[in-house]
Amino acid sequence: MALLRFDKLSFAYPNADKRALDNISFEMEEGEYVVLCGPSGCGKTTMLLQAKPELAPAGAREGEVLYSNVPVNKLDGMKAATEIGFVQQNPDNQIVTDFVWHELAFGLENMGLSTSAIRRRVAEMASFFGMETWFRKKTTEISGGQKQLLNLASVMAMEPKLLILDEPTAMLDPLAARTLLDTVKRINKDLGVAVLMTEHRLEEVFPAADRVVLMDSGKLLADGEPKTIASALAGEKDKSRLYFGLPSAVRIFAELESESMPLTVRDGRLSMKKLLGDKKVSESDRAQKEKTKKQKNDWVLKAEELWFRYDEKGADILRGLDLELRRGEILCLLGGNGAGKTTLMKLLSGIKQPYRGKIGAAKDTKICMLPQNVQSIFTYDTVERELLESADGSSEHAGEIAEFLEIDTLLKRHPYDLSGGEAQRAAIAKLLLHKGNVLLLDEPTKGLDAYAKKRLAGMLRKITGEGCSILIVTHDVEFAASYVDRCALMFDGIVISADSPHEFFSGNKFYTTDANRIAAEYFPSAITCEEVIALCKNCLSANGQRQPPC
Repeated sequence: MALLRFDKLSFAYPNADKRALDNISFEMEEGEYVVLCGPSGCGKTTMLLQAKPELAPAGAREGEVLYSNVPVNKLDGMKAATEIGFVQQNPDNQIVTDFVWHELAFGLENMGLSTSAIRRRVAEMASFFGMETWFRKKTTEISGGQKQLLNLASVMAMEPKLLILDEPTAMLDPLAARTLLDTVKRINKDLGVAVLMTEHRLEEVFPAADRVVLMDSGKLLADGEPKTIASALAGEKDKSRLYFGLPSAVRIFAELESESMPLTVRDGRLSMKKLLGDKKVSESDRAQKEKTKKQKNDWVLKAEELWFRYDEKGADILRGLDLELRRGEILCLLGGNGAGKTTLMKLLSGIKQPYRGKIGAAKDTKICMLPQNVQSIFTYDTVERELLESADGSSEHAGEIAEFLEIDTLLKRHPYDLSGGEAQRAAIAKLLLHKGNVLLLDEPTKGLDAYAKKRLAGMLRKITGEGCSILIVTHDVEFAASYVDRCALMFDGIVISADSPHEFFSGNKFYTTDANRIAAEYFPSAITCEEVIALCKNCLSANGQRQPPC
């Protein structure tokens, strides 16, 4: 008997032109680890929400979702709440109490457990997830990544049999994301909890999964083992947008027409050694640096000696921070969860004020900010009204932006009915329509697939060419490596370093791209899959090899 089964499920949101889900049939067994993949807005989140009755959106539904052969809408309330755990895409939507310790205890209190049992489980979860240092903090004071860890810990405290996760690493830095995903893998392997997950960053979850299910336009396209799915996508003559979200090792060796299909960095490094052997790569073979650009020294936004704390007697979040955003550049700010990146954005935008230091802005600067929680900027009941308001009523301008960001089919939808990726694109469209000349973007790529990120980068490049300056806070290392002018690292409340992407990422062991991890022994400065592929082909061509060795 399947643990979870979707039986010919179809669903349409109110006023929608087409179904979000179209005749979905799918099942998973106890203890399975299944990853659901697909482009932004393809229906992944909508599908997962159908399995959690209290979260299911309003709309027209046909077919059934069954848990242990019982329709989920007929499950006992306590059974549905405790046995089906759900970690949402936006952590703020799930937190209901004021302190971390109380959030961990909240579900257990509702289960009616004794005080001693609650204390024991809370202590176990806090220790397991490494929450001791922020256990007594207010939930409003912790970072987005910490909130997501708190949500997972709160769900696991109720000992579910099925764990559903909707892009759980979207707000985590690379190291924290790996820690979380390793934890999910341990929960699955050691505790036997079944896992159903959607995720755009597939480097970690793809090789860990038992099965991968592909989805597009509300339909299931394929279902199989990770290596089988990867080979099928890599073998397509005309690559679908799903292909560009595959792990770096898959894309590199697919383009090199290798018979091997590595899924992990480790296997990618071994395949690279088989491909190139012990060949010593000369400096001329190394990755090409960015084209020489005229240095932009004129700043548009500058922070000098910023100090900030949320409470008068609390710890300093920013500690003498200096940062300069130059005219016409895209500057990317990276760093661990809790480093103070979002706090800095609030100061630069004027939402918060430093208690020491100053912020300067060039003349005629108009600052627009995309917050981490994009739902906070929606005030109307349709996407169309949101865009028209931002475009000062210009339906032509609003329509152009909507089409480019692929939300033109969502105009009649309520913003709160959008998936995480769709809401992100709608919020970005709103921001672009305001025509600010300094954009502060907090996690703009979360919820977006690789193809959507590339289109967004193209739009940002276009407006910086027209004089706009952009500061991006992100955990998306691959996006930063591929599309920005400078990268800066924030740690312990200050900016440690700022440099070009190649200088910033090459040479690192942990804070770098998977492409660099795979090929660093041969091409130390290569940081993208495209660079590694091009350099491998040049290297093989120089050796007189027409095809890479197997």
